[in-house]
Amino acid sequence: MTAPARVAVFSLGGTIAMVPGANGVVPTLTAKELLAAVPGLDNIAVELDVQTFRQLPGASLSFADLIELTEAMKGAVLNGAAGVVVTQGTDTIEETAYVLDLLWEDEAPVVVTGAMRNPSMAGADGPANLLGAIRTATSLSARDLGCLVVFNDQIHAARWLRKTHTSSTAAFVSPNHGPIGHVVEGHVDVPLRMARGPILTPDTWRTVKVGLFTVALGDGGELVSTMGQEVDGLIVGAFGVGHVPAGMVPALAKLASVKPVVLASRTGAGPVHEQTYGFEGSESDLLARGLIPAGYLDPLKARILLYLLLASGVGTRSIRETFAEVGGRG
Repeated sequence: MTAPARVAVFSLGGTIAMVPGANGVVPTLTAKELLAAVPGLDNIAVELDVQTFRQLPGASLSFADLIELTEAMKGAVLNGAAGVVVTQGTDTIEETAYVLDLLWEDEAPVVVTGAMRNPSMAGADGPANLLGAIRTATSLSARDLGCLVVFNDQIHAARWLRKTHTSSTAAFVSPNHGPIGHVVEGHVDVPLRMARGPILTPDTWRTVKVGLFTVALGDGGELVSTMGQEVDGLIVGAFGVGHVPAGMVPALAKLASVKPVVLASRTGAGPVHEQTYGFEGSESDLLARGLIPAGYLDPLKARILLYLLLASGVGTRSIRETFAEVGGRG
């Protein structure tokens, strides 16, 4: 008989760990209490090492929390864990999972999950999501894929995941590429494998600020100029394939001459174009003025990537090259 696989489970709080309080649900359950509520877990040949790492709502997690978590996960793998499961609030899963994906250099799977319905609600989805995440963390087919997100029996690559509904249990989708696998009848199927992106492992992290400006009808250059003065880098969530009002162009061009400004699309799917339109404020006009195309990365993912690149001390040329690679357009 072979020894059961060991999985390290880190709970960070979130809806999956919430119980009713005086004014609504709050993150109170520990990692052990979460696991105790999972039907069928005893039928899996797995040894669980559990740690209540944080007890926070997803909205209150920080980059510092995730960098510290990454070090704890590395320690767990060095101590024999075959995979890692992280439970947290869904508010920020599409961002935190991508942070972990960029920081994780081991072949062992990191699987993030949570719940849209707290444990006091009928049809709470946390136990099923947690069981699917543990199965995925022990699967050989999930190795060397970086950070994955398991929700609703679907397996998503962290890079493409988005939360698209405020309350549905099917809130998580990957608009451009779809899920890379599924959990079916207790078996993990991962028929699609994607190449790993860059992995960032600097010795020290700089303190940086990266802004996200979502362009809206009638915007001029004043607000983006003000934000640009306060940050080390800026993501522009533009219209359509990468367009902004003409009145915003001078401000963006000025900012792009002194700091990285990344052009993403606010639409939710599809890449930023590079040479289709030619009017002032079009994608080709902005790229000619020094903005960096985000490709298929949505604004939130683009901000995560730019933040970690700047915090690791990478220069503008490397930032441009990394976005070309990660954004999926070469």
